[in-house]
Amino acid sequence: MGLLERQVEAMLFVSPQPISSQEIASYLGLSTGRVETAVKTLKEVYERSHGLTIIFASGGWQMATSPDLAETIEAFSNTVSLQKVRLSKAALETLSVIAYNQPVTRSEIEEIRSVRCDRVVETLLKHGLVRVAGRKKSVGSPLLFRTTDRFLEIFGLAGINSLPTIEELKDYKPDENTTGLYEGPDNLENGGDDDD
Repeated sequence: MGLLERQVEAMLFVSPQPISSQEIASYLGLSTGRVETAVKTLKEVYERSHGLTIIFASGGWQMATSPDLAETIEAFSNTVSLQKVRLSKAALETLSVIAYNQPVTRSEIEEIRSVRCDRVVETLLKHGLVRVAGRKKSVGSPLLFRTTDRFLEIFGLAGINSLPTIEELKDYKPDENTTGLYEGPDNLENGGDDDD
């Protein structure tokens, strides 16, 4: 590894959130192409034999532990990893509605799900997975909700465009490693439906 790869590695290591190739290039005074080549080299080095990897999430590059070491890391830290934010089925459904329809109002979410969602939306706001994105220009000026960068990071998405299509979801069959990864008890964190 040359100096550029080492500089990029150090920047990714100290950054608390993903950083784009453009940000790195601007800071180092280099072209985006050179930075992306350095990131590619780093990714290859890390993927060969390291406990860390470099991922693209939320519009930028970020260091993360290798997915195959999740159990080891979780056992060592004795905490729930960022990847395992525990959400109820109702919260996951509501999060999906927001992700695929954003920006969306609470009443629009309730119309799609056919149940009240006040507490569920509050839970998602509390976890930083959704945010208020302004007000709809309609009667009553209801709040609009959209997903956050944290949502993208947790679900390993480069951007909203990375969400699977409805057709892809129909064909999805979870494997034993993903089953239950994001789901907790139905009323965890008051995340159950409001009409229960």
